[in-house]
Amino acid sequence: MGARRFRWVLHVDLDQFLAAVELLRRPELAGRPVIVGGRGDPTERAVVSTASYEARAYGVRSGMPLRVAARKVPDAVILPVDHPVYEAASAQVMAALRRLGTVVEVLGWDEAFLGYDGEAPEEFAHAVQRAVLDATDLRCSVGIGDTKVRAKIATGFGKPAGVYRLTAENWFEVMGERPTADLWGVGSRVSRRLAAHGIDTVAQLAAADDAVLVGELGPRMGAWYGELGRGEGSAVVDDTPWVARGHSRETTYQRNLTTADQVTAALRELAAQAHADTEAEGRAVFRVGLKVRYAPFFTRTLSRKLPAPTRSLEEVTAAVLDLAAGLEPGREVRLLGVRAEMVMPEGGTDAQTTPVRGRI
Repeated sequence: MGARRFRWVLHVDLDQFLAAVELLRRPELAGRPVIVGGRGDPTERAVVSTASYEARAYGVRSGMPLRVAARKVPDAVILPVDHPVYEAASAQVMAALRRLGTVVEVLGWDEAFLGYDGEAPEEFAHAVQRAVLDATDLRCSVGIGDTKVRAKIATGFGKPAGVYRLTAENWFEVMGERPTADLWGVGSRVSRRLAAHGIDTVAQLAAADDAVLVGELGPRMGAWYGELGRGEGSAVVDDTPWVARGHSRETTYQRNLTTADQVTAALRELAAQAHADTEAEGRAVFRVGLKVRYAPFFTRTLSRKLPAPTRSLEEVTAAVLDLAAGLEPGREVRLLGVRAEMVMPEGGTDAQTTPVRGRI
């Protein structure tokens, strides 16, 4: 169908997706705290991918070290991540959404934007929930907005398994006094930078002087954050297939890397994996990135544009190792990552060029 502007944008978000899929496979775990992460072993270095609502009640959150989550909920069931199963479940969900006859813009495994031009968006939202449940036995929450930003944020107020509408009419009533970090796309770092200018709430961000925002965040992002504070943005839903800008591979090591030779060997392996991913698409690499997490938990990222796009593994690896020359000698390493950014194919759509996840 392509890109279309709609009167209403619906954001569909599957509730506790990975945990919910696991519960379908193991119904005897219903009502118990379930945590999905790593290889399911809390003694290994891994993080929580998702947790059931029963586990979240104890403070377990995505991204939390698995060992910390296990301490918070000693009787939790901890399961390994099973990517093929989740991909298959996601495909079923998206197929069910497409059968509703509207434009579906997929954001990831567990969320999508839908367009709707009718007079009763809540009725359509409930039809969406029924379609997903009937097709997959999974439940979802639906946010309704007059922009993508408002629809995305509305979903949080509808969880779990609910529907919530957030538009220009009630934006400041609902969001005005909330901290800027509650906005989609404002992380802790940006919220701290805003707070340095006395901008603590969504209403204050919406009313902030453009010159202040541009001076702090730059001409593009400063203006964008001002719009975000007002909940403004696109209402265009686009089902054009997303084209990856790059491929990343990273590994958290069960034992810290302590020598330069260990780091070099690990980077060669990661570079080869990332390069293989780009070769599978037949696209040249024009930039490489390096991520390092030192012990105990300090992360640094580096990147470099190549002299010319290349499909050579040797050139990609050499560029990664050149970046590694900037690492701090003698520090133990617990995680390494390599990213290879690719030249976009002609006519390709790169969703990653927008400031936040998805197309806003």
